[in-house]
Amino acid sequence: MVTVLDKRQRAQLFQTRLAAAMARRGLNQSDLARQAGVDRSTVSQLLKDDTRLPNAHVAALCAEVLGVSADWLLGLTQRPELAADLVAAAMKITEAPRALVDEQIFDWHREAEGYKIRHVPAGLPDMLKTSEMLHWEYRATLGRTTEQAIGASEDRLNWIRASPSDYEIALPLHELRSFARGEGYYAGMPASLRAAQIDHMAQLHDQLFPSLRLFLYDAHRLFSSPLTVFGPLLAVIYLGSNYLAFRDTERILALTRHFDKLVREADVTDRALPGHLAELKTALG
Repeated sequence: MVTVLDKRQRAQLFQTRLAAAMARRGLNQSDLARQAGVDRSTVSQLLKDDTRLPNAHVAALCAEVLGVSADWLLGLTQRPELAADLVAAAMKITEAPRALVDEQIFDWHREAEGYKIRHVPAGLPDMLKTSEMLHWEYRATLGRTTEQAIGASEDRLNWIRASPSDYEIALPLHELRSFARGEGYYAGMPASLRAAQIDHMAQLHDQLFPSLRLFLYDAHRLFSSPLTVFGPLLAVIYLGSNYLAFRDTERILALTRHFDKLVREADVTDRALPGHLAELKTALG
């Protein structure tokens, strides 16, 4: 229910918030008047007369000097931040390096420790890959530092596996099928490596279920960009060279609902995954 303030209530609220903002900034009446370009008497009246409201221009000048929004001073919002600052805090673009050791991602995992983490990877999840597959995948970009990067990555992935967070992963059916067949992105990967990777995923499922659950959805019916939802704290969409990170509740909930739909309508559920992996391994020969 929206609370409607009368003029006197709004004037009293403006007076209280103006004084509080001045105190936080360490400004007295003369300071504010000088920086805002208004008469000192104008500021004095606003602070003493609880029936007086400024015109829009004066409210905007005071808000600009004090680093708050005019809407907040006037009681139209409970958030004192400027609109641009609110947007910047709610959404952030960060670099997404093409590397195994991504400190930003690891920091987000640590921040969300204990919460459920929902993940739609860009390919097979790194945390489920064998070191041989990581070597095959990254050696072209990491060169001689591949082994060092794989070691560091495995340390971080072991931490993730041992964390109290629950992990749900949703993957398109065709991604795992293309991998097993050595098609598309996985063309040129030896069959022995692919077979070992499938066995590794099956073993991890046995070891970590139900803390780790993997679902396969049909991309003919559902679509998802790569994304991760870190509990109620953060939702991140992977753009390729950047991460688009959201911290506002509305967008986190929207992406959570999107992920949950992938799980709810999955063609291969977490409990059916071992059988599906066995079928892929058999077809692989």
